[in-house]
Amino acid sequence: MNTNRKTIIIVLSTLAIGLLLGWLIFGGSESKATDEHQHEHSEEGVAGETTWTCSMHPQIRQNEPGDCPICGMDLIPLEEEQNGDIDPAAISMSATAMQLANIQTAVVGSSDPVKVIRLDGKIQEDERLVFSQSSHIPGRIETLMVNFTGDYVQKGQVIASVYSPDLVTAQEELFEAQKIKDTQPQLFEAAKEKLRNWKLTDEQIEQILASGTSLETFDVQADVSGYVTQKKVNTGDYVRRGEVIYEIADLSQVWVLFDVYESDLSWINKGDDVSFAIESLPGETFEGTIDFLDPVINPKTRVAKARIVKTNNGLKLKPEMFVSGKVEAKLPQTDALVVPKTAVMWTGERSVVYVKSETDQGVYFNMHEVELGPALGESYVIEEGIQDGEEIAVHGTFSIDAAAQLAGKPSMMSPEGGSVSTGHNHGEMNMSGENTQQTPEKVEAVQTDPKFKVQLTDVYENYLKMKSAFVESDAAKVAQEAPKVKKALESVDMKLLVGDAHMAWMDQLNILNSSIETIQNSSDIEEQRTAFSNFNNAFYKSVKMFGLKDQTAYYQFCPMAFDNQGGYWLSDTDEILNPYFGDMMLNCGENKDTLK
Repeated sequence: MNTNRKTIIIVLSTLAIGLLLGWLIFGGSESKATDEHQHEHSEEGVAGETTWTCSMHPQIRQNEPGDCPICGMDLIPLEEEQNGDIDPAAISMSATAMQLANIQTAVVGSSDPVKVIRLDGKIQEDERLVFSQSSHIPGRIETLMVNFTGDYVQKGQVIASVYSPDLVTAQEELFEAQKIKDTQPQLFEAAKEKLRNWKLTDEQIEQILASGTSLETFDVQADVSGYVTQKKVNTGDYVRRGEVIYEIADLSQVWVLFDVYESDLSWINKGDDVSFAIESLPGETFEGTIDFLDPVINPKTRVAKARIVKTNNGLKLKPEMFVSGKVEAKLPQTDALVVPKTAVMWTGERSVVYVKSETDQGVYFNMHEVELGPALGESYVIEEGIQDGEEIAVHGTFSIDAAAQLAGKPSMMSPEGGSVSTGHNHGEMNMSGENTQQTPEKVEAVQTDPKFKVQLTDVYENYLKMKSAFVESDAAKVAQEAPKVKKALESVDMKLLVGDAHMAWMDQLNILNSSIETIQNSSDIEEQRTAFSNFNNAFYKSVKMFGLKDQTAYYQFCPMAFDNQGGYWLSDTDEILNPYFGDMMLNCGENKDTLK
């Protein structure tokens, strides 16, 4: 009995130990598996959290949706790049991101490169057909038959009468010589020659001899036909022999004189065809050929003159009319690769474009460094770096480049790749992550004559209209408003300032004048914006130093302008309306200073 109990106890103990070991082995594994499953599920939950970014400012990263703190656009989910058989340097772009960033592409093609040069100029008299009508005898102007500028005269027409004591004396000498002409014919001939030198005709001399009476007044006859462009004398004036009394121009043929800027001189040649239009003759286009190119550049305006000789049928072309023309200059090379300027990102040392490729996994862009050839208005000739038939980004390249930098891939500012730091204050960093926060220059206000403030305020009010044209990205309207700013600047009386204030204004005025000249003479909105930035830097100093009359000005700043170098402007409201990007990034910027 005791032996059986011992046996049962041993069996039960063995079974209990087996169950315990089984539970420890299998139950622990199941618990571990459950824990691992829960852990993996937790990790998947973290990994699955959505990151939100801005299509225009991809450095923005947030854990929840909302508005971009820079431009106010709706944030979009950041889509992870798929690993596949693609170039590791390529940056992927989703269809949503491309649409929101307004990324547009075009296929590169070859063509005969043509650069369109825009020229501005005026109609002028043909200098070879401008004549000075002078009085051939000394005396007093008794009558002016042509007494206003613009009157037309015919050759031989009597245009004035002159009382001349010298003429009376010469006629008396003629009468005396006539009495002895049989014995001294040479003296008689000399007396007549003296009158001929005063432009009396043989017919007039014979009439004098026949009448036997001296003429006290002499009729001045027009030597040429044309229009009186200047009237030099008035009735009662005394004139010397040979003194000019009228300037007469034959306007049947005129000159069209175009200003050719120094940078365009290499494109303009004698013999080039020019098509031009005149604002006061809408709908009409004229053609001409350059027959003379000024060999000397004007040291003040930095332009040379290109001349076209034009027959003036119907006298429609009037001197001082403004004309705008264009020359299509062809390069000697053919089949050149031409791309829009918007496709090229330029750092000052290198130029890059982004080439598009597509795979089953999506759309990708690769950065290609290119060598630029001549600029052709709104496009560039590409010497090397891309191939005919490749598809490149022509709009939205900045967004692609920013995404490449954030991914640590080769980009415009980081050709070798590498990560960049991110932040929410766009004004504090450029594309390479360097701190470039810009603040307005410190300028001390000075006591100013109230009249000067009023005049400067007039400049400011005209400036605001030009700034609005920049916001609209309307180059033609900008060029139309710029002369009004220039005219207001010319009306500012610098004599109202004295001492250091006067010298400071002179320095600022030099920059303002040169900048506004560039703005009004350019049809390229980006070139205008560069000059506009220079104008703003000087104009801010003027407004800060001298003040405005009953006006408040806001000095505003866009850190993204000019490849992240930033650009300032003045506004009459604290609302941001960006003149450097317009609708592309209308509200990108911030207020830096308030001038009351």
